[in-house]
Amino acid sequence: MRNSRFLFLTGLLFAAMDVFAAQRSLLDLVDVQGVRDNQLVGYGLVVGLPGSGDKTQVKFAAQSLNNMLKQFGVQMDERDLPKSKNIAAVAVHASLPPMSSPGQTINVTVNSLGDAKSLHGGSLMLTPLRGVDGKVYALAQGNLVVGGINASGKNGSSVTVNVPTSGIIPNGAIVERAILDRQQASGEVVLNLKAPNYQTARNIVSAVNKVFGPDVAKAQNWGQLTLSAPRDPNDLNTFMSMLQDINVELGSSRPKVVFNSRTGTVVMNDAVRVKRAAVSHGNLTITITETEGASQPAPFSRGRTVPLQASDVTVEEQQANMMLWPEGTSLDVIVQAVNALGATPAELMSILVALDKAGALEADLVVI
Repeated sequence: MRNSRFLFLTGLLFAAMDVFAAQRSLLDLVDVQGVRDNQLVGYGLVVGLPGSGDKTQVKFAAQSLNNMLKQFGVQMDERDLPKSKNIAAVAVHASLPPMSSPGQTINVTVNSLGDAKSLHGGSLMLTPLRGVDGKVYALAQGNLVVGGINASGKNGSSVTVNVPTSGIIPNGAIVERAILDRQQASGEVVLNLKAPNYQTARNIVSAVNKVFGPDVAKAQNWGQLTLSAPRDPNDLNTFMSMLQDINVELGSSRPKVVFNSRTGTVVMNDAVRVKRAAVSHGNLTITITETEGASQPAPFSRGRTVPLQASDVTVEEQQANMMLWPEGTSLDVIVQAVNALGATPAELMSILVALDKAGALEADLVVI
């Protein structure tokens, strides 16, 4: 079953490599500096919970409720904080898309900070969302959509499905402040390659200069390029749309073998090659059996009963065949050879590590 899954993944990789070998759109290969999401975070209060909110030991939830009531003219002594299980202190976060304008709406995510059992049925009170500079960029409020469910009985038994202490509010925040567009004022566009590569950077410079003329694009290094761009916003938008229409051929890169040590998944592409090498795979099984007994003296011999302990050690070695891989062996041959050995993904990784140590593997090993 594992071998068939591995072969299936390998077939998908063969198909994917044909796609990646073709030309790609320029803006699919790079990130435009300054055009990115901005993280927002805030602290708020969820109300209207059916007794599933924070308990009395969560003091900051009661303090937040007291502070909110003070804004509406309700004064209470700090020693008499309200004790309500219908509220929950929450952390609210969202991503502000690039070029967002005031009045637009964005999605927000709400997570419980205290010991609330569920946020199902709750509503988030007005919460300011701040950026890393401390300024308020959006205001969030609305009813939560919670995918998890929690049910508990009087005897302490409970059932939880998914995560009931986390929810979302679609279009739950309104943008109040726009992010400054520094790209427009600079007169140049900086492109950062998602996968830095000397050949790819060279191909991008050649393709851009072929369309716009010489010296428009320059490579600062293997991962960053600068483009002379018009300052007028309308012309800049046309310039970026023309960049999106440019196709660039990817540069060659060293093949990789990725191994997930937690799940035992091994993934490699069809560019993986091995030098001439011989591989032997086998298992050595050692079984130790402990047997306890006693030496019983004869009747009326005035002897003592002596405890005895015996160990039975058995060594069994699985028969393994030596397999020879010729120079330049491809992925298909590697998979067939490993399947013939009956190796599991973990054993396959051990074989690949040994080949790498022997200098026979023409790929980089990546363990995640």
